[in-house]
Amino acid sequence: MLGENPARVICLRGAAMSPSSTLDYAGDVGAAEAWEILKKDPRAQLVDVRTQAEWNFVGLPDISSLSRRVHCIEWQNFPALAPNPDFVTEASDALAASGVEKDTPILFICRSGARSRSAAMAMTRAGFQKSFNIAGGFEGDLDGERHRGQHSGWKAEGLPWKQS
Repeated sequence: MLGENPARVICLRGAAMSPSSTLDYAGDVGAAEAWEILKKDPRAQLVDVRTQAEWNFVGLPDISSLSRRVHCIEWQNFPALAPNPDFVTEASDALAASGVEKDTPILFICRSGARSRSAAMAMTRAGFQKSFNIAGGFEGDLDGERHRGQHSGWKAEGLPWKQS
């Protein structure tokens, strides 16, 4: 899988998960592959799980050219960054309001791919079997100067985005 790191241990709401259990979702896709899925499948949805501050100050993917909008649902509530206990309900409700069925491809994005991976796993457990993580996220990995947005991810791939 793209972006897979076998030494990584993921914590989801305080529960440690071994690397062998990280396949509890449809898998990782790169930003360019996510864009292709969104272009080819008019049912596919994009859920941004970053915080409101990130959406406002860093920017958002722009899928308006595909006649769709990004679902913005915080995985962690800002400013405390405590896990959002209502994430699955909020995401399920937003997707249902858009006519999404449980077999619809849903792509989750965050800053770098960690929170969105956890969100994809949570939504898979909720019955959404085509929940994908966008590896590299919106801003991607840190570069040599410890900056994001140039090395990998949605912005670095030159995909459409907007800033308020």
